[in-house]
Amino acid sequence: MQPLIDVNTETAFAGKTVAFHTLGCKLNFSETSTIARLFYEKGFQKKTFDEGADVYVINTCSVTENADKECKQIVRSALSHNPDAFIAIVGCYAQLKPEQIAQIEGVDVVLGASEKFKLLNYINLSGKNQNTEVHNCEISEVSSFIDAYSVGDRTRSFLKVQDGCDYSCTFCTIPLARGKSRSDSIENVIANARKIAASGVKEIVLTGVNLGDFGYGVEIGGDIRKRKEYTFLDLVKALDDVEGIERIRISSIEPNLLKDEIIEFVAQSKRFVPHFHIPLQSGSDAVLKRMKRRYLRDLYADRVSKIKSLMPHCCIGVDVIVGFPGETEAEFQETYSFLQSLDISYLHVFTYSERENTEAILMPDPVPMAERKRRNKMLRILSAKKLRAFYENNLAQEHTILFEHENKNGFMFGFSENYVKVKYPFTTTLVNQKVSVKTTSIDEEGFVLAELL
Repeated sequence: MQPLIDVNTETAFAGKTVAFHTLGCKLNFSETSTIARLFYEKGFQKKTFDEGADVYVINTCSVTENADKECKQIVRSALSHNPDAFIAIVGCYAQLKPEQIAQIEGVDVVLGASEKFKLLNYINLSGKNQNTEVHNCEISEVSSFIDAYSVGDRTRSFLKVQDGCDYSCTFCTIPLARGKSRSDSIENVIANARKIAASGVKEIVLTGVNLGDFGYGVEIGGDIRKRKEYTFLDLVKALDDVEGIERIRISSIEPNLLKDEIIEFVAQSKRFVPHFHIPLQSGSDAVLKRMKRRYLRDLYADRVSKIKSLMPHCCIGVDVIVGFPGETEAEFQETYSFLQSLDISYLHVFTYSERENTEAILMPDPVPMAERKRRNKMLRILSAKKLRAFYENNLAQEHTILFEHENKNGFMFGFSENYVKVKYPFTTTLVNQKVSVKTTSIDEEGFVLAELL
């Protein structure tokens, strides 16, 4: 389903400029890119954030700590480049705290989950609004899926295939910010994948709030289906046959939804790469139960074992939260020891922070912040060791690297199929190219070096 834009004249915005700033996840990046295309189609010119645009669009995140403070800083930065700029705030934080955002000086419009794709309707061509406008409906009323994908900004494209979540994890506000689980149709996902391929992008990253839940809330013939129309495996199989895309990566997927059949298909597929990111959150069963996660650690260990039995070279990333209410030292040590024992490649470590309207905020025995930070540091050190070991196991091997366009102090970076990050002297002809290399060593910054084959 395409976003509806009610702007009637094609020339209304000609010559105007727009800049974007995105916080948070890959899903947000896919949506920002789609909103940006709507602007460009109406005549807006793209500006970088510090070039003084006429309109600034800030796509926010509810997971980010200090979201209010961060939002204020970005608004101030935008106004420092153009004091008369029209400032629009969209995204998860805009859905959760619209009135709070409306109090930030300089904000012109705040748009919730279903309104953000209609942003052009709310742009004031004559300048700033006298009073901040807020447009957002109750999250329970958000039922339709709006597709999105990113192109032009990166070597890879983030393709949104699912939105919302029906889970009730006690620490999470995302269902309050994005609503119930709903999905694109397989036919439209394939059509978008072909558009991405036609743009020259060689790698797609599938994104969603609860990706493995794909198939719920699909709109067919104008009706939103309440039963599950497809499985995630159906989608994976269909995408594997799309010509023009050389790599497809699965972003974060819940361990209870990562079925054997998915792992087995990826292991022998043409385009899906050996890389999984699987949230764990805690290695203590007691904590997992308090979090209302839908698995225990034995299932998680089984998923890792299954992957490694079929793809020994596979990269596995893990999300983990430290300092959840009531997490004892013994429970944290359970998590640490469990992660240490797993054949995984890296960790994304999050320090628990209180969120309004969650069950966890009412739980007893909060962990002191200093202790949360200590535990975070311990796991980040463990992550660095895991990543180093993974990289060392991939030395003196041939890999195919897809190089990115950024020139960072004379060097470029690219990733192998199994997510080994390779550093190489910047060479224009290698940008967005798949190149065969042999990995040679790891430099003092922890990057893998390689020679071309």
